[in-house]
Amino acid sequence: MSQEEQPQIYLISPPEFDLMEFPDRLAAVLDAQEVACVRLTLASHDEDRICRAADALREVTTPRDVALVIDRHIVLAERLGLDGVHLDDGARSVRKARKALGADAIVGAFCGTSRHEGMNAGEAGCDYISFGPVGTTALADGETADFEVFEWWSQMIELPVVAEGGLSPEVVARLSPVTDFFGVGEEIWREVDAVAALKALTERF
Repeated sequence: MSQEEQPQIYLISPPEFDLMEFPDRLAAVLDAQEVACVRLTLASHDEDRICRAADALREVTTPRDVALVIDRHIVLAERLGLDGVHLDDGARSVRKARKALGADAIVGAFCGTSRHEGMNAGEAGCDYISFGPVGTTALADGETADFEVFEWWSQMIELPVVAEGGLSPEVVARLSPVTDFFGVGEEIWREVDAVAALKALTERF
């Protein structure tokens, strides 16, 4: 990405949310800021729960022409007619997802901090790579995807890259010149005013 271009917003849902409340919060954010994609990331393994959540979010994203992808569930992505799938196992499931969902589907791959895994996923046919966490988070093993990973990727690889996990205004400012997307999730949803929280991040783009 060139220095003149700004990163885009890639929204990540909370791992758990109220179906009666969250779609309205999401709609408010989408109406306030231009968003490229929304990812449904539920911790639940209840198929009915996931399907209902996907349907609820699609009612928000489709009228606003925002892509909706789902974490891991290739079969559900196809069955529910979603725009694609986000894989959390690097390159391992990319070819399977592409074969199942077709050439037009979005297939993304989370590759932790590994450039090598990212390159493998790209060669396997994914549409974007996600690295992270990029900031301090209690859920990680302490290893972070640092500036050098994104700088190298932006200089050497054309495939779009997402920075996610542990975002702060300072991290956003540092990585903006070398990433295509910021994967924004709990950083804004844990706040009372998600719109204001997102604005605080995007102001540092």
